[in-house]
Amino acid sequence: MGRTMEWAARSNHLGGVPRKLVIMAVGALAKAAANLLNTTSVHNAETLIRLVRSRPPGVPLITVSNHMSTVDDPFMWGFKGFPTADSKLARWVLAAEDICFKNAVLSYIFRLGKCIPITRGAGIYQEHMNEALDRLNDGAWLHTFPEGKVSQEDVPIRRLKWGTASLITRAHVTPIVLPIVHHGFEQVMPENYLFGRRPPLPLCNRNISIIVGEPIEFDLPKLRQMALSTTGDLSLSSAGWPSATPWGLDEAAQRCLYTTISETIRTAMERLRAFGKSYLKSKG
Repeated sequence: MGRTMEWAARSNHLGGVPRKLVIMAVGALAKAAANLLNTTSVHNAETLIRLVRSRPPGVPLITVSNHMSTVDDPFMWGFKGFPTADSKLARWVLAAEDICFKNAVLSYIFRLGKCIPITRGAGIYQEHMNEALDRLNDGAWLHTFPEGKVSQEDVPIRRLKWGTASLITRAHVTPIVLPIVHHGFEQVMPENYLFGRRPPLPLCNRNISIIVGEPIEFDLPKLRQMALSTTGDLSLSSAGWPSATPWGLDEAAQRCLYTTISETIRTAMERLRAFGKSYLKSKG
């Protein structure tokens, strides 16, 4: 499978003008939604802003968050002080192909908005994941929703999909990983509003909270060695998995490695979710 309309995602497409226009327009919408139409509070915003603006050269950033609604991205970046309108600083984001890329017009707009289509169920080694990896290898910022789908229930963070972990391990330079947990977007765009459907437009006068955690650093050489020693002679084989990575990891070791990384991220997100509950009470 090729990369859907990748040419429109390039920074030099038509001199970069269409991308700048889309990012500015979407950024203005996010600012209005977060600050004018709703009330947004952010904990530890300075850490996110610092990592977006001034990471070490060539070091990629992966932000991960829970997925409460279809408007989480871009609205979560609309809070005061965040450089929402800067197309160079704007995140790349993994977006569901069946929702955001239904036709050529939508595909073009979302591509200009630095969205990478992901086919659900196609696995962590699908071609568009390689595109996401290319962006990380460029030192870019990528946002993912590792739970894999929207969940509006107030429940613990679910088991994470392995796609994010695979990108972390395969990137040329180990990314900085920053967990984020938010609350309130499920009220801005509820899944079951009118006859079991979403409202035609986002709702207003809601309270949104965004809890930014601290960066997670992964010692990948150590984690790879642990994965190899844990799996030992266990050997697995299935379609779509490379038989061995550049570090000699067969499928069993890869699964072990991805599970360890995913659980580390999930645990950090769950801590933020618990902290967010007390944060909301203090704000209330």
